[in-house]
Amino acid sequence: MSTNQLHYYAGDHTAKGFYPLYASNLQDLDHVIRLKGGPNDIKTNVLKKIAEKWSREGFLLEFMHSSSDHEALDGLINPELKIGLYSGPSHTRGFGRWTMNCIDIDKLLKTEEQEKVAHYRSKIKEAWNYAHEAFQTGLEIHDDLEVIYISNMDFQRADQLTDDFIQHLKMKPLNASPITKHRFFGASTPGGVLDHIPNLTENLTHRYFVKGRAGTGKSTFLKKVAAEAELKGYNVELYHCGFDPESIDMVIVREVGFCVFDSTDPHEYFPEKDGDSIVDLYAETVKAGTDEAHAEEIAELTTGYKSFMKKGIDYLKQAKYFNDELSNLYVVPPSFENELFHSVLQDISQYA
Repeated sequence: MSTNQLHYYAGDHTAKGFYPLYASNLQDLDHVIRLKGGPNDIKTNVLKKIAEKWSREGFLLEFMHSSSDHEALDGLINPELKIGLYSGPSHTRGFGRWTMNCIDIDKLLKTEEQEKVAHYRSKIKEAWNYAHEAFQTGLEIHDDLEVIYISNMDFQRADQLTDDFIQHLKMKPLNASPITKHRFFGASTPGGVLDHIPNLTENLTHRYFVKGRAGTGKSTFLKKVAAEAELKGYNVELYHCGFDPESIDMVIVREVGFCVFDSTDPHEYFPEKDGDSIVDLYAETVKAGTDEAHAEEIAELTTGYKSFMKKGIDYLKQAKYFNDELSNLYVVPPSFENELFHSVLQDISQYA
């Protein structure tokens, strides 16, 4: 994968429902071109062709992947030109400020089977709702797992460890107006739980792998690191948990060249190059022998919440199936994709 590309999700199906963070990633753009409606594969192919053109011209690009269709894109951003292409969910709020042109593909393509269109859209929404309910049940079980570790934690030690780590980062104050962008590095998708951690972190000098258990303060640790970076005037990439979006799973401060991330299942990684190191919150802050003392209960709860995660992903697969069937209802002329590509290029040329 090219090092001049960043890949992430800006919307995810979570235990809190579908959680959109698109506006945060479009906040410093001058123009957004929206591709509305139509089949995902056509929109994604057009975005990829634009990306290939921009890549040949040497631009750094950001790819927003779709959690509803792991083979599709929700958007493409060219930060240098301050232009974004958005092809994601239509219900997302907050685009009026940026959208200079909306290409409504539904109006360009014909389908004579409106009853089937309405049927599939209803089935998609229903499957998504079932997925969110399954994830919510999984989160409730996961909360019970957290209680075991919270009741065995040394919170004073956790606070001291966090303060020492922040001092270790040596972030000098900047006279700047920082921007924080909220994203997901991974998501629950019809293709399973996926993440882009290797891509997002490959060019960083220091990568800190935070190890721990449920409820051992990983998210709190990361939030404090992010708050300090913001206070010192740095741009921050804040990556939310794809399971519980109110938690944080990764912080990146590219100006200092580091990331700190929750390196536990289902996104567990280990040091593999110079500059990689582990911060083990379980070893440092939890009473020794907690895993062993509660092994049976921990195993039961872990199996329980993972089973509902799997059930939720199965519903996302159903939703994708219905969406694929919906896409097949469109009458797509052979030349349509190429015409759409050139139409988008023409819009880009006006703004660039």
